[in-house]
Amino acid sequence: MHTLHNKRILITRTRLQASDLAVQLEALGANPLVIPTIEIIPPDSYAPLDAALAQLDTFDWLIFTSANAVEVFAARRNPTSRSKKIAVIGPATARAVQGIGLHVDLIPPSYVAESLAEALAPLTSDKRILLIRAAEARDILPETLTRAGATVTIAEAYRNRIPPESIPALQQLFASPASYPDAITFTSASTARNLIALLEAAGVTLPKGITLASIGPITSQALRDLGLTPTLEATEPTIPSLVEILAQRL
Repeated sequence: MHTLHNKRILITRTRLQASDLAVQLEALGANPLVIPTIEIIPPDSYAPLDAALAQLDTFDWLIFTSANAVEVFAARRNPTSRSKKIAVIGPATARAVQGIGLHVDLIPPSYVAESLAEALAPLTSDKRILLIRAAEARDILPETLTRAGATVTIAEAYRNRIPPESIPALQQLFASPASYPDAITFTSASTARNLIALLEAAGVTLPKGITLASIGPITSQALRDLGLTPTLEATEPTIPSLVEILAQRL
């Protein structure tokens, strides 16, 4: 018997990113329910990013904090231009960088901005850094590196938007206890905040007793800030670790 046999698990990632998590859950017998709480859209303007990419050779470090940022970078860069070194927040972003033929020089021991900042700070005094990220990202990374003596340029590659088409899907999902999910997965602080916003717009109160599975401490704190208690937290902030904790405890 699969460890998640017939468990209904709500995935709140973007539809494009949900597939990896859904495949791993299905392999354990679960029934993934994909209702995205985030939609990736272009920034207000690509001009700052394009201007930074035109000077890519002048940066000592290029930093990515998501695979989405790597995808936009790959689409807009000049393939002949390269920064000296590349740092990423975790293995999924590293795979995205390697997938476009580039080498990753630094992955932090913990896959959160605080750990990345701590690992980079001793290496970046008097260095020029290009940070490619979402418009709504936390500022812990650029603030820490600036205090360490780096010159940080932030270029927005995309924005996160709450998809309104998810409202009727959530209304249907929570219409009766028979259709409730056994668990809800949260893979970022944004998925937590956006789900609650969508539920409020749908006129739905999150039922008690549903397992809330968080990918890591930042996401768990976002849930607590919303008045929710994470039931499970992955041992490291990766999709395989999130699936593993669900299989062990659900």
